[in-house]
Amino acid sequence: MAGVVKDAGDDPDVTHGALIRARVRALPAGSGVVFKAGPGVGTVTRPGLPLDVGEPAINPVPRQLIREHLAAVAARCGGSGDVEVEISVDHGAEIARSTWNPRLGILGGLSILGTTGIVVPYSCSAWIDSIRRGVDVARAAGRRHVAGCTGSTSEKTVVALHHLPEDALLDMGDFAGAVLKYIRRHPVDRLTLCGGFAKLSKLAAGHLDLHSARSQVDKGFLAELARRGGADEPLATAVAEANTGLAALQLCAAAGVPLGDLVAATARDEALAVLRGAPVAVDVICIDRAGMVVGRAEPRGPEGRRGSA
Repeated sequence: MAGVVKDAGDDPDVTHGALIRARVRALPAGSGVVFKAGPGVGTVTRPGLPLDVGEPAINPVPRQLIREHLAAVAARCGGSGDVEVEISVDHGAEIARSTWNPRLGILGGLSILGTTGIVVPYSCSAWIDSIRRGVDVARAAGRRHVAGCTGSTSEKTVVALHHLPEDALLDMGDFAGAVLKYIRRHPVDRLTLCGGFAKLSKLAAGHLDLHSARSQVDKGFLAELARRGGADEPLATAVAEANTGLAALQLCAAAGVPLGDLVAATARDEALAVLRGAPVAVDVICIDRAGMVVGRAEPRGPEGRRGSA
């Protein structure tokens, strides 16, 4: 048995600092490499993941890396390479409550993820991989309508409006592009995008990464949308000079200009452009910080066709 404390670098990973253990036991010749979930590692209970139901949540790439190293050791030392590999994570079941695992049907602990075996600083690859697995699980469960949400408040809004089950909710955070690009290749009938007005105004302006460090609210863009909605020039100027996106929204609301709806509709059109004709109807819901709906765009599919409600 060997253990290592994970150093996730700058990657926003809940397993940073976790003690991960690997225990290897010899098996009879011909058994191959058998993987086992130890304490703190989850088990797959739903279809749609890259592992069969009942398998320990040790993803294919880590499995392949482990097999390759075991084969190299066996060749060097004259062994058969037939072993059981048990992976465990101290306090993994507790840590897993802060991940997507319960929603994805991975129960009892964490997943052992990986794409290359190398952590790229602030790659956010684990989050994007979780988005993809969330789409896979929703599709395998027969969900025809999924929602990409920027946070817990937007999730609550979507559930209240559309009564979607938990496995149809995608915690996209700032990664709108990751949701849209994966659904382009793996379509569902309908995608609802729900998030804060300011974040979705970035999508409307063509940004696919909504993080504040990589895109900003463009008040000049909001002023142009306000003009399209009937704002006079003094109001448009005030919007362009507003301190925040929320302040711009409030100015327009007071003047009867539906800036929230305009942002939602433009964000929907940008999403459809990224989907490139995939058979997906998209609608958008903008909310404020309290979760109140401040803008909506009805479902629309490729070539401007209205989607099903």
